[in-house]
Amino acid sequence: AYDQLVHDVCLQNLDVTFAIDRAGLVGADGATHAGVFDLSFLRCIPNMLVMAPADERECRQMLTTAYQYNGPAAVRYPRGSGSGILPDAALDSLPVGKAQIVRQGQHVVILAFGSRVAAALEAAEAVNATVVNMRFIKPLDTDMIAAMAKEHRLIVTVEENALQGGAGSAVNECLLQQAADNHIINLAIADTFIDHGNHEQQLAECGLDAAGIVAAINVAVRHHIPTSSQVEPGLTGS
Repeated sequence: AYDQLVHDVCLQNLDVTFAIDRAGLVGADGATHAGVFDLSFLRCIPNMLVMAPADERECRQMLTTAYQYNGPAAVRYPRGSGSGILPDAALDSLPVGKAQIVRQGQHVVILAFGSRVAAALEAAEAVNATVVNMRFIKPLDTDMIAAMAKEHRLIVTVEENALQGGAGSAVNECLLQQAADNHIINLAIADTFIDHGNHEQQLAECGLDAAGIVAAINVAVRHHIPTSSQVEPGLTGS
C-alpha cells in the first residue's frame, strides 16, 4: 500500500484525496487499529499535502480543500465524535499551509495539531499560553512558527501521532533551520504500542490530555525558564 501511495500517486503528482479515518488512538479498537504513524510516513513523501482538523467544521473544510487541491492530499481525522462544532453549510476551503492563532497568551506557545487543539486550549487557560491551531502538517506554516518563536520562550508541540518523525519533528526541523534558541518540548505518543482502553484514559496515560500538557509545561518552566519575571504567575514554576 505504501508503494502504491509513493509510485502510483505521489511520484506522478496525481489529484487523489485520502480521507484517513481512525487517526490517533482508537480506544477499544486497540493497537492494531491505532492511526499513530500516518503523519510520520506521509510527510516525508514529495508532493503530499497533509492536514489534521481540530473539529467537525474544520474536517469539512479540509476535505473540501483536499478535493479542490490539484495533487495528492490527505485529511486525517479521529475515530468517534468530534468536539461538537457544527459544520458550515457551504463547502469552504482553507488557505493551504496557514495556521490559526486561537488563543493569545504569554511566554508559552502551544502548537497543536488536529484532535489536540481542544486539550491545548483547556491547558492554556491554566497557564495563560498562546495556542496555535497548526492545521497543516505539510506544508508547515513556517512564518507562524518563526513569529511564535520570537514572541515566546517555551514552545510546546502536541499531536496524537508517534513522536518519531511526526508533526513535532517537523516543527523542530523548522526551528533548527531558523536557528531559534527556544526551549522546545514535543508531546506525542512514545515509542510503544498502546493497549486497548478508554480513549480518554489512553490520552491521559500518554500525557496528551489537558492535565498532561499543563504538567509538561510546568516541569519545563521549573527547569528551563530562568527567572520568575519571565513567566506568568499562573505557572507553578514561577
